[in-house]
Amino acid sequence: MLRGKTVLIGITGSIAAYKILELIRMYKRQNADVKVICTPNALNFVTKLTLQNLSQNNVAVEEFDIPDFKPEHISYADSADIMVIAPASANTISKIANGICDNLLTSTVCAFKKSVIIAPAMNCNMWENPLVQENLIKLKRLGYEILGPECGFLACGYEGKGRLCDLQTIFDKTVEKLGGNKLLGKKIVITAGGTIENIDPVRYISNYSSGKMGLALADCAYSQGADVTLISTFDVERAYNVVKVTSALEMRDAVLVQFADCLIMAAAVADYRVKNYAEQKIKKTDADEITLELVKNPDILKEVCNSENRPKCVVGFCAESENLIENAKTKLSAKNCDFLVANDISRKDIGFSSDYNEVTIFSKTGSAVKLDKAPKTEIAKRIFEVIYEVDREFCTAKPC
Repeated sequence: MLRGKTVLIGITGSIAAYKILELIRMYKRQNADVKVICTPNALNFVTKLTLQNLSQNNVAVEEFDIPDFKPEHISYADSADIMVIAPASANTISKIANGICDNLLTSTVCAFKKSVIIAPAMNCNMWENPLVQENLIKLKRLGYEILGPECGFLACGYEGKGRLCDLQTIFDKTVEKLGGNKLLGKKIVITAGGTIENIDPVRYISNYSSGKMGLALADCAYSQGADVTLISTFDVERAYNVVKVTSALEMRDAVLVQFADCLIMAAAVADYRVKNYAEQKIKKTDADEITLELVKNPDILKEVCNSENRPKCVVGFCAESENLIENAKTKLSAKNCDFLVANDISRKDIGFSSDYNEVTIFSKTGSAVKLDKAPKTEIAKRIFEVIYEVDREFCTAKPC
């Protein structure tokens, strides 16, 4: 299952360190090459000799034990396909979240550009500390995979949340990450959020789009190995490239300069903008009405689909409040895109601002796939699965 893959395990100073001996065996049974980095305190709980015998590799501890011209933290970061930090102490979690590189393990994490799984283990009071939780939220936001601890009896005598999660959970997540690089080598551009069309310095026209669906798609593509660019109307911190825009015209400019294998237009782009932007705030008068003259914004999706530099795969989104299927089919034909993802915005339990969605994916080949209500993170995965199934040329591997 893991033949040809290198798993880099980071072990920190936690009593749960002894459990990682079995995790190493699980990886080795699936033919993975396992390398281990320990913090100095980790060796208070497990021995270097034991780890070396199980991993069949030297175990690294000291930061400046350099056998060749390449510093060890760079060498380890370059050699591994994934990094698993288990158990992760509160101390190491906080260091990683704040960019502190004071030992070989934290220095390696800082240089690591692929998937990182962190499995915390600590006293329940330490786990509940607001500073620790803040650091975990920061790491999640930056794309680190956090496998939260379990509740139970702890080595310190407390009962609560802090036990290292089940080893099978860590193993399965590792396999998922390593086996899910279906988009490796592909450049995917995704738009997200609702554009803002300014009226004057204090007012604007916009819509209710939260950008959650586009963000979920970008996260999913990145986790599957893609080179991702997210063109967003809202601020977001991610490990992949994010381009911040405001208006439809800015989004058009940002999209057209991007070369991509796949473009997913999940953003809600305003159809119209104010013709004459007021440089100064429009003052309220005694008049009961005000008239704003609007002009049509460029149709970014249609323009890209009919351009000479058209991506191999273009996916549009369609938000409808009535006649969903008919309107979606019409838009698919008019825009000339490969797929159109349609969702019903009249429902309050899905769509705008919700963490859930229910969509139907229409293809230019005539197929239609309905995805029942699910978290947007899950819908994102299934959208890519549909693309794999229909567009084999775009996919780098067999569909899920």
